[in-house]
Amino acid sequence: MSEGVLSQEEIDALLNSDSAPQPPEQPAAAAAAPPVQAAAGGSDDELSEVEKDAVGEVANIVMGSATTALSTLLGRKVEITTPVVQLTDPEKFKQEYPLPYLLVNVEYVTGLKGSTVLIVKDGDAKVMVDLMMGGDGQAPPTELADIHLSAISEAMNQMMGSASTAMSTIIKDRVEISSPTVETINFATDELKGTLGAKGQILVKVSFRMTIEGLVDSEIMQLLPIEFAKSMVKNLMEEMTSAEPVKEEVPMAAASEPVAFHEPGTHMFDSGQAPGVSPMSSAMPVGPGVPVQPVQFAPLQTSSQSKEIANIDLIMDVPLQITVELGKTRKSIRDILALGPGSVVELDKLAGEPVDLLVNGKLLAKGEVVVIDENFGIRVTDIVSPIERVANLQ
Repeated sequence: MSEGVLSQEEIDALLNSDSAPQPPEQPAAAAAAPPVQAAAGGSDDELSEVEKDAVGEVANIVMGSATTALSTLLGRKVEITTPVVQLTDPEKFKQEYPLPYLLVNVEYVTGLKGSTVLIVKDGDAKVMVDLMMGGDGQAPPTELADIHLSAISEAMNQMMGSASTAMSTIIKDRVEISSPTVETINFATDELKGTLGAKGQILVKVSFRMTIEGLVDSEIMQLLPIEFAKSMVKNLMEEMTSAEPVKEEVPMAAASEPVAFHEPGTHMFDSGQAPGVSPMSSAMPVGPGVPVQPVQFAPLQTSSQSKEIANIDLIMDVPLQITVELGKTRKSIRDILALGPGSVVELDKLAGEPVDLLVNGKLLAKGEVVVIDENFGIRVTDIVSPIERVANLQ
């Protein structure tokens, strides 16, 4: 270059350098995009974000139903927060929670197949037991004896029963569980048992913050194998997919061009009022090409013959369960667990008062107790009126 002017050789050199082929740059979005499989479902030993959200939502609904049942049993308000879903394994879980816990083992046998465990802190379980046995939760037992474990087992049975009902509603299929078993465990020294404790097992941990009105502010957890979690999510996704309405596409030509129908017994009118149509019905205009047919009603006939009642002899041999109820009463779990030989349970009926005769659990009559050849019997003194019987059936 001389005096600020480019020579022809310098111009050619610049043009050649600009036209040289450059390697194509990969878009940043494409380079950063994760594999499709990982975004959709993840591998067998991990959960995608979508699957974690689904597990959390299911757990939230199921445990919400369970805590409602627990509130009723304890007589205190029980609340849980939004769940947190994480992956763990038996060894890692033991290191994170080296404390005494109460384990509720649940086996799904119908609708879903798999095992899960509900984990409650030992101290929280003692407060629950004290409330169930009539206490105020301020002085829970120092140790969980057999009578306490029986009480907490009944509570967990009610909770998980409500949970399985909620699960049935979610997946639109019948879900049944086996009777939950309760055990105490100290993760500082003891191992998880069964499928959940298998070496190398990947577990899904769903943790909630749980509060019991004025008494407990703690954490409750649920552990389930990752295979069971994926199966649960799969059932949920399939139900959601099948519930989506199917939209049919209508061709534009079919939507824009009127189609004239003419079937035997119909009459076509281009405009105006159809013969035989009342002025009220003519308020709705009849468009061109629309088939109009006068309404025909069947003649009114009074049936003189009533339907014959089925022969009652066909059901005469059907067995029915007859029960005589001397009386009934309500007791707390503390009183029930304290029953033993020689205990006396006071009923709500007075001596000499008529007893109830139930047929398949429904009140039919009242009577008095008699003795017939060293056997108890009942002499019917009053038959319940039909109105009362109908009320008992509802």
